[in-house]
Amino acid sequence: MMETTQTLRKPILDVEGLDVKFYLRDGTLNAVRDISFSLFPGESLGVVGESGCGKSVTFLSVMRLIPIPPGKIQAATLKFDSVELLKLSEREMQRIRGNRISMVFQDPMTSLNPVLTIGKQMQEVMKLHLKLKDSALEDRCIELLNKVGISEPKMRLRSYPHQLSGGLRQRVMIAMALSCNPTILLADEPTTALDVTIQDQILRLIRALARDLGAATVLITHNFGAVAGTTDRIMVMYAGKIVEMATTPELFRDPLHPYTKGLLKSIPRVDKETQERLFSIAGAPPDLMRELVKGCAFIARCPIGDDYCYHRLPPVEEITPGHYVSCWKVPYANQ
Repeated sequence: MMETTQTLRKPILDVEGLDVKFYLRDGTLNAVRDISFSLFPGESLGVVGESGCGKSVTFLSVMRLIPIPPGKIQAATLKFDSVELLKLSEREMQRIRGNRISMVFQDPMTSLNPVLTIGKQMQEVMKLHLKLKDSALEDRCIELLNKVGISEPKMRLRSYPHQLSGGLRQRVMIAMALSCNPTILLADEPTTALDVTIQDQILRLIRALARDLGAATVLITHNFGAVAGTTDRIMVMYAGKIVEMATTPELFRDPLHPYTKGLLKSIPRVDKETQERLFSIAGAPPDLMRELVKGCAFIARCPIGDDYCYHRLPPVEEITPGHYVSCWKVPYANQ
């Protein structure tokens, strides 16, 4: 596994050779292509990449939320707490989903039922997994809303989603995700629809509450700035594959893959001395349904790639302890 030299701890989530395809009318979409990684207890992992790179599909597969058909999930290993998830029945999976593995989705307005009060929706989750009743249910809801920083929680329980701001709705979603004290909390672009001033609050709230619970967290985002101060490790994905993985300080200090370097250069910065034009990576990712990717999928956009890269798929290799990259040119990239 990738993390063998990094730690001897036993992973809470172990993924090897994950492959996700969608068999559509226009062809087969290879959304996730043979990826392997581990997540450790209490760890915070950031998953970064452009839209369509396979970030969300990877973790929807872990939750077994990919519609089958048209989707198909294959993996040599897809284990949560040593349990092989792909071998579980749907009923067995329901005991894990929302209970031991919870997810905060991108847009709470589409995740919350508009015709049910916040209290009713929170209570449904806890009735299913915690078997709480009546006053115990309400007490637990109030406790959770207090934890996520919502004032007047008893009144908010009687509110409908449209009566809350975007930031409050996202806090409700976080409260629901944490209601059963999950082992893993997945956050899929949890700040996309929020004001900039609220985004940092939400990210730090997720991190702080997960630490209090001892839960591992996965922050899925296209924004490198979002993972800078809130994650322990970062996994960079491109065209359905992992191209680089390292600890957060290491990745920011010494990015190795040309794609990672391009993403980091694209982060807007306030600099009084220079006012350079914002960098952007030329071109676009390959269409995984219409383009046959033989070698490195980044080759058409890569400033250092050559014909060798075009024809041969680079393996994910450990370059320094805990720092993995998939690039034939890494030994020469910094010269």
